[in-house]
Amino acid sequence: MKRILITGQDSYIGTSVENWLMREPDKYSVHTIDMRDGSWKNHDFSQYDVVFHVAGIAHVKETDENRALYYSVNRDLAYETAKMAKESGVKHFIFLSSMSVYGVENGVIDNSTKLTPKTAYGKSKAEAENLLKNLDDESFALSIIRPPMVYGPGCKGNYPKLSKLAVKAPIFPLVDNKRSMIYVDNLSEYVKIIIEKKKSGVLIPQNAEYINTSMMVKLIADENSKKVLMTKMFSGMLKRLKIGPLKKVFGDLVYDIEISDFSNDYQVCSFKESIKITENSKGVIS
Repeated sequence: MKRILITGQDSYIGTSVENWLMREPDKYSVHTIDMRDGSWKNHDFSQYDVVFHVAGIAHVKETDENRALYYSVNRDLAYETAKMAKESGVKHFIFLSSMSVYGVENGVIDNSTKLTPKTAYGKSKAEAENLLKNLDDESFALSIIRPPMVYGPGCKGNYPKLSKLAVKAPIFPLVDNKRSMIYVDNLSEYVKIIIEKKKSGVLIPQNAEYINTSMMVKLIADENSKKVLMTKMFSGMLKRLKIGPLKKVFGDLVYDIEISDFSNDYQVCSFKESIKITENSKGVIS
């Protein structure tokens, strides 16, 4: 039996992975701890085979006042946790990083793309990765996951905003764009495979197909029995816009197949089915 500690109580991805693994209670023992106070330092890490570190700050508007907090939580806490895990004899540490470490807002991320994060969130994650790599050795396997946008029942971020728009808007731009995304159950299965195979290094999962924003909005509307008219009227203009939020929605941003794992091993749910489940389970963590 694999004994797993998830650091980051009540986190969306942490809870999803815990629920996913606990479908096989004979194979996995999962424990979650709160990292928001110092009590975790008194926890006995030696009883675990794997630590999955998901604690961090995300989906919070970055300000001058909270910028330092990104580094103390996303970077320093991650390193302190990994160091304690290693000193306690844990053999495998999985760090949940982000696509934001690249600092790319439009285009294709491939093997030549350097890490040039632009936000405190991306910078803190990238700096955490660099610190953690110093701990990686034969006795302490390090897995760094850089997922694209994660969506699913109860998720935060851009998906719920698009979902609300799809239900209310009578028209929506028809844009031929591509986005890398991953459904939360696919990510949870991927984490399970990492645990089983003790896969180390930088790992980049995504759905088996790139996502088109207009198609996603259409599927969301259909699941809510709403009609939305797709129009090409604004398509060209939207693709050229340099405004951050619109670029995130209507621009292209994908992981190239050469650096990502498109394996069917963790594709437990198709894109169409994932939208159906998400829209019919609003407010529920998968």
